Amino acid sequence: MSPTEILRQLFDTAVAAAQPDRRIPAFLPSPPKGQTVVVGAGKSAAAMARAVEQAWSGPLSGVVVTRYGHGAETQRVEVLEAAHPVPDANGMAAAERILATVTPLGADDLVICLISGGGSALLTLPPVGIGLEVLADLNRQLLRSGADIGDMNAVRKNLSRSSGGRLAAAAYPAQVVSLLISDVPGDDLRAIASGPTVGDAATTQDALHILQKYDISVPPEVLAYLQANPDPVVAPGDERLSTTTNHLIAAPQQSLVAAAQQAEAWGYQPLILGSAIEGEARQVGIVHAGIVQQVVQYQQPIAPPCILLSGGETTVTVTGAAGKGGRNCEFLLSLAVALKGQEKVWAIACDTDGIDGSEDNAGAVMGPLILSQGRDRGFKAGELLAAHDSYSFFEGVAALVTTGPTLTNVNDFRAILIDA
Repeated sequence: MSPTEILRQLFDTAVAAAQPDRRIPAFLPSPPKGQTVVVGAGKSAAAMARAVEQAWSGPLSGVVVTRYGHGAETQRVEVLEAAHPVPDANGMAAAERILATVTPLGADDLVICLISGGGSALLTLPPVGIGLEVLADLNRQLLRSGADIGDMNAVRKNLSRSSGGRLAAAAYPAQVVSLLISDVPGDDLRAIASGPTVGDAATTQDALHILQKYDISVPPEVLAYLQANPDPVVAPGDERLSTTTNHLIAAPQQSLVAAAQQAEAWGYQPLILGSAIEGEARQVGIVHAGIVQQVVQYQQPIAPPCILLSGGETTVTVTGAAGKGGRNCEFLLSLAVALKGQEKVWAIACDTDGIDGSEDNAGAVMGPLILSQGRDRGFKAGELLAAHDSYSFFEGVAALVTTGPTLTNVNDFRAILIDA
């Protein structure tokens, strides 16, 4: 196999390790005396619902919401679709449906809650008196600001009727078994889809501070609501969470380990740099380039032939008019520019959900000749990087990786192959 083929297969290995049908069966509880209801939200929600159906022999019903185009064929659980990352009316209606489904349940009933990345936008239910478009505009501003996922979720939780433990509280006293696929650095359960089944201590003052920190324009009704703090998040010790159990069933580290094992089987020394790497995508690219140079020149901290692996969630702070391209393409273009055509180095950076930002690609691949290939076609890598237009560069050199929705989501996957 060529280096790029090896990297593509490593990405496929990482995605396969996080597929719901592999992970869910071991975490399903025993059937209850009463009814079993499935609810959920996220990019993997439909695939997770299908996996539950395949492994569950008793009666089953429910409803989940996923991103447009991320549906899966189910028989007993209804699948709704809505917008991501900016919420829309379908997501709001889906959140209403899900809350209405669990609220009447009793102590003999079981709720299987399926949570994955993207659930924050898909399970949007703003407080009474705050319109959906107001919330969507705040979301857009936060996305452009470079705010990390923790800060974004602190705001979302305090402007929601479904996150911050509220979904589990609505289901009380039913037993709630929540199965989560992590797309957040550090696998903090409170941060996955804004923690609809997890207690939290985030306050409205935290949300106000974050909005001020990123210079977000806050409408008067939002400011008034946060200052009044009429509906705080559910605290971790709240009795309404006493019947809820949360299980992390798939995480970035598991996928990186699967890729490392495959790399070793092919004769490459693997080194996992970290599963929770954050920061500006272009700066993370520069840091990775520095590690590559250390490997090439000094065989430290590992000697070629080797493959460096990392995961996490970088950010892109947009300044001025921006081109096309998500954080993985921006990371990869930054890496290529910093390496300046370094021989015997190839790399891939992709989002495990199959969508890098708002375009149709999962990410891209690069090799030692990619900058010269771009120049030959009239693409100046440095200028496109400055304009946040990495998609155009990789599209121009036919280096995009397009998979379509993978129906799972354990965040970014990066692999750098260094030959001997």
